[in-house]
Amino acid sequence: MIALLVEDRCTKCNACVRACPTNVFEAVPNGVPRIARVDDCQTCYMCELYCEADALYVASDCNRAEQVDEQTVVASGLLGQFRRDHGWGEWSSDPRYQNQHWYMGEVFRRAREQVGVRSDD
Repeated sequence: MIALLVEDRCTKCNACVRACPTNVFEAVPNGVPRIARVDDCQTCYMCELYCEADALYVASDCNRAEQVDEQTVVASGLLGQFRRDHGWGEWSSDPRYQNQHWYMGEVFRRAREQVGVRSDD
């Protein structure tokens, strides 16, 4: 379940609000989104994937909320680890992180290019 939103890292882009399939986050006008419905979190990690600021941490227990210490999580290097491991965003060209199964838009674009299909088809 979603366990942490590091406000100091958050850019207020609301990507997590838009990406969450179960509406866990609530947009705050001119502010950091709020984790509003933690019990609705399905532990899908979509919010972590879309957070380019690496401001979110989803704990692996999908059945109950976990209390985590922000300083410990930040120091651990876990923020952004899910994005890196899945070759998301800026990590897609890094040879250490080639798993792009979550980043299907880019995968489909490359496939269209390989078979010669224009993007407006």
